[in-house]
Amino acid sequence: MATVELTPLRPWEDFFPGKERFAKPDGKDLAKWNNRVVNNLLYYQTNYLVLAIAVFLVVGFLNPLGMFTAMAVVSAIFLASLWAGENRAAISNLKRQNPTAFVVAVMVASYMLLSMLGSVMVFMTAITLPLALIFAHASFRLRNMKNKLENKIEGAGLKRSPMGILLEALGQQEENIHKLHSLLEGKLKE
Repeated sequence: MATVELTPLRPWEDFFPGKERFAKPDGKDLAKWNNRVVNNLLYYQTNYLVLAIAVFLVVGFLNPLGMFTAMAVVSAIFLASLWAGENRAAISNLKRQNPTAFVVAVMVASYMLLSMLGSVMVFMTAITLPLALIFAHASFRLRNMKNKLENKIEGAGLKRSPMGILLEALGQQEENIHKLHSLLEGKLKE
C-alpha cells in the first residue's frame, strides 16, 4: 500500500489559468460532472486547503471574538460528546446504533449554543464560504492532461492523498477503481 502524501501546491497559472479553461458543467450528465469535481478535488487539494485556511483566517480577522467563541463552543460540544459517548451507556448505545442521529444531535446542540451567543453566522461563513468556493472551482475548472495523469496514478493505488482517502470513504473513488481494474484486466488478457 502506498504512503499518504499531500499533493504539491499547484501554481496560480494552473489553478486559475483564465476563462478559457473554465466551462459550465453539463447539468444533464451528472456522472460527468461528478467525475470532474472528484478529479479536481484530488488534483487541487492543497490549493483548496490553502484557500479554506485563508477564508477562515479572513473571517476570524473580521470578527475575532465571534470566531473564537464559535470555535470554543464547537470544540467544547465535540469534546463533551466524545466523553459522553465513552462514559455514558445510553449515549454510547445511541452512538453505536444510530451514528447519524448522534452527529445530528451534536450539530443541533452546537447550533443552539452558538445562536444563544450570537456567533452562528460568523462560524457558518467561515465553514460554508470556503466549501462553496471549492465546489464552484471544482465544478467549473476543466481538467488538463497532467490532472488526468495524476488522477490515474491515485486511482491505481500507486499514490495516496488525504483527499483520495476522504473520497474513497465517501464512495466516490470506487467507480474509477473498478474502471481501471477492468481496463488492466482487459490489457492482461490480450
